[in-house]
Amino acid sequence: MTDAQETAADLRTTTGGGPPDDVEKAPIPLLEPREGIPPVVADEDALARVVAAFAAGTGPVAVDAERASGYRYGQRAYLVQLRREGAGSALIDPVGCPDLSALGEALSGTEWILHAATQDLPCLREIGMVPTSLFDTELAGRLAGFPRVGLGAMVESVLGYALEKGHSAVDWSTRPLPEPWLRYAALDVELLVDLRDALEKELDRQGKLEWARQEFDAIAAAPPAPPRKDPWRRTSGMHKVRRRRQMAVVRELWESRDRIAQRRDVSPGKVLGDAAIVEAALALPANVHALSALPGYGQRMGRRQLEQWMAAVDRAKALPENELPQPGATPAGPPPPRSWADKDPAAAARLAAARTAVSALAEGLNLPQENLITPDTVRRLCWEPPQRLEPEAVAQALAGYGARPWQIEQVTPALVTALAATA
Repeated sequence: MTDAQETAADLRTTTGGGPPDDVEKAPIPLLEPREGIPPVVADEDALARVVAAFAAGTGPVAVDAERASGYRYGQRAYLVQLRREGAGSALIDPVGCPDLSALGEALSGTEWILHAATQDLPCLREIGMVPTSLFDTELAGRLAGFPRVGLGAMVESVLGYALEKGHSAVDWSTRPLPEPWLRYAALDVELLVDLRDALEKELDRQGKLEWARQEFDAIAAAPPAPPRKDPWRRTSGMHKVRRRRQMAVVRELWESRDRIAQRRDVSPGKVLGDAAIVEAALALPANVHALSALPGYGQRMGRRQLEQWMAAVDRAKALPENELPQPGATPAGPPPPRSWADKDPAAAARLAAARTAVSALAEGLNLPQENLITPDTVRRLCWEPPQRLEPEAVAQALAGYGARPWQIEQVTPALVTALAATA
């Protein structure tokens, strides 16, 4: 980065992510790959060379992954991009090289730089890549108070370069991948190290670097998310479905759709939309003709498809009462806040005071409220506060809900004051 760009970066970070309105904005240069677009690594010999090169590299490694969300079943990676000093950039095809554990082991102990790490870590874990330490540039941007934290916005506001746009939502399972897509993918890691270094300086300047490190450590140490129980209950529009028989129709259609989507390796939404599932559950059609008249089952759907969905509806209609799904279990923790005024007015008063205190504190610290402390943590604390409204007791409760030490240090005094005022 040139001296001018460093100066621009300093200006942008200290003014909250953009130059003052009265400063004339120079044209933003479009970022170009420094070494051109690297060839896609799709066989074991080429992968071995990449592993050796990155093991011999120095400093942190920039990592990104592209999925085919909305096109394919699941969230597997269809391209992995890396960049490291001394190794350059690499594009790896996980279809041709499905096991990247050797690369993960070669980078063990190295800091990984990712943007929105929690989005990519699950698919990277599936192919054997798990970081022991990381730096999340999106989360760093949030903690530093940037109003826009997408990668393109961050690179532009901090480093003064424009990233190519337009390929983030394409079908990355396409083979061969078009050259413009590969160019886009390579540029995603081109300046991640530079962005990381600039954000580290800004966090340090704001006194937030240790906060960020605690957040990054928590992400790296988090175990894989457990499988969702009854995932069919998350069907969009499920709130309209009240009767247990209707719930059974949603379950049967959802599970049938999931089996088909998995077998065909396509996104479930391309097999049957959530809205169509809910329509059938509400209508409980008597036959294929009635089903075909519902939204989502129109002329484009063949007779065979209609019959398979009707069979799922019939299975649900034939279930005995004791096999029908029960209404959704009450989630652990406090009820929805909208019901607090009726259920527990004192808790509602505590929550209102706590939210006001957290909002003011977050504004003063120039970071989002949800990064200062999660709303769920605040709700739990206000629903069942400690018997003693003292800093030690409140801090212990926050720690029990998973708050990091820096969060506890920042919010405890404000929360103690808010809770005591409503006691």
